[in-house]
Amino acid sequence: MPAVTVDDLTVLNRLRTPGLGDQPRPVLQVSTAPQGYEGEGFPVRRAFAGIDMRHLDPFIMMDQMGEVDYAPGEPKGTSWHPHRGFETVTYIIDGVMDHQDSHGGGGTITNGDTQWMTAGGGILHIEAPPEWLVQKGGLFHGLQLWVNLPSNDKLVTPRYQDLRSGEVALVTSYDAGALVRVIAGEVDGHAGPGATRTPMSFVHATIEPGARLDLPWSVDFNALVYVLSGQGAVGVDGRPIGTGQAAVLGAGDYLTITADGSQESRSPQLDVVVVGGRPIRESIAWAGPFVMNTKAEVLAAYEDFQKGRFGQIPVV
Repeated sequence: MPAVTVDDLTVLNRLRTPGLGDQPRPVLQVSTAPQGYEGEGFPVRRAFAGIDMRHLDPFIMMDQMGEVDYAPGEPKGTSWHPHRGFETVTYIIDGVMDHQDSHGGGGTITNGDTQWMTAGGGILHIEAPPEWLVQKGGLFHGLQLWVNLPSNDKLVTPRYQDLRSGEVALVTSYDAGALVRVIAGEVDGHAGPGATRTPMSFVHATIEPGARLDLPWSVDFNALVYVLSGQGAVGVDGRPIGTGQAAVLGAGDYLTITADGSQESRSPQLDVVVVGGRPIRESIAWAGPFVMNTKAEVLAAYEDFQKGRFGQIPVV
């Protein structure tokens, strides 16, 4: 799992340990992601399926894409499609993905890079492996997170952010047993490069076997932990959690994740994603690629898309 790594974690800044009076976040729910296919047929795990939207707010959904090792000719992506009313965050752990959209955004991301697209009032985009990768084949593994926008930001001008792995804030736990990558938001004063319209934090952590991560977390954010690979436990009461499972945490000052002392050879560490944000607490009307507040707004989005108001597919 390349992402961005550091050979010697002891050279990194360390997260503070929980202080006197700091409250750990309890585990409210653990769910297992169902598997399916998306786009042109690439495999996904629906990371947050089965979790009440009240616990997800301000997030809509998250897909773990892969992990899959494609043979030549097999790599797949998506066709051109529209979005309105939210942001898509595409984080590539292994492999290469190209992005292009109707507002001029685009680029190629690879190990540890992130594409942050604010769909806002409406955008057309495509995500696909480059042609050389389709011919060659190779490993593909990533995430796509959908972040809701509040009603007053639903129709903002679309925006594209290209976040490189070298920009990610890197810190470690107090005993240097975990590498914490802050991609967006802030954790214990360490800020990631992603600019968010909805206040939130997005972290990818790799925890060594037997190590424990006490992660300070904003008290006004919710908190969700998803296991990319490995086995461990979440919460101070040690609730077991493993590959493809998500944990919903309650209120508190910090969250605790512990890696089992013995891991499988394919996943020698515990890799998790932690996301949280300030709940928007507004009604949601969600249909396919549009996330709005009312059914009428969703119908208007379909009409605007059908009438070509989301921009034009660029000529290659």
